Amino acid sequence: MFGDYEKFKKDVYQLTKIDLNAYKERQMKRRIDSLITKNKAKNYDEYVTMLKKDKEKFEQFVGFLTINVSEFYRNPDQWKLLEKEVFPELIEKYGNRLKIWSAACSTGDEPYSLVMALSKFLPISQIKIIATDIDKQILDTARMGLYAEKSLAAVPSEFKSKYFTKVGSSYKIADEIKARVEFKQHDLLKDPYPTGCHLIVCRNVLIYFTEEAKEEVYRRFNNSLVQGGVLFIGSTEQIMSYRELNYQRNHSFFFQKL
Repeated sequence: MFGDYEKFKKDVYQLTKIDLNAYKERQMKRRIDSLITKNKAKNYDEYVTMLKKDKEKFEQFVGFLTINVSEFYRNPDQWKLLEKEVFPELIEKYGNRLKIWSAACSTGDEPYSLVMALSKFLPISQIKIIATDIDKQILDTARMGLYAEKSLAAVPSEFKSKYFTKVGSSYKIADEIKARVEFKQHDLLKDPYPTGCHLIVCRNVLIYFTEEAKEEVYRRFNNSLVQGGVLFIGSTEQIMSYRELNYQRNHSFFFQKL
């Protein structure tokens, strides 16, 4: 409909260094085509020209490519398991200075949730979370720390009253929580991964990747973890070949490096 999609993918890679080959094609192409229609471009080439000339359209496109659906304490039962078993075991094994990476962190709900959850076990001053995402714009939103009320639905009441301030119809997270998270731009498909991690949290993101790309990311996560470190994945995901990738499955969504 809009021309040569293969060429468009190459153009996008040159422009953004985002590799569209790693995403499920039919789903991604449909999303992109709807955005092109919305921007009234006649074809892929015209749209690429538009992206090169218009910074606002470029930022819109990158934001549209990245899937930013997030909320605090998403799937609360899994967070209870994290607090009841995973955190105590990691602290017992590795001490108080845990290295935790929130990968594809979106608007920051997840890394901020990790700080709050971990504050039950450690002084806040000892907590540090590395939080990464491919989308520069969404990282700016995360650093701002302003959220709609519905994002806070699963936040424990003691944390909601202690760490959030109502601003208009939104809620702003406390600076002491924000200070414990270091946000960085990072592409899971091409950038180097942090090393020596005790916990990696990457949830409900890889469902948009091809099977080959997923396996490569899970393999690289395994290399990033210390022996006995844990990978926490989303409720919509599963790692079919986890044994071949050097994990053991502790619970439905928690995988430990062997």
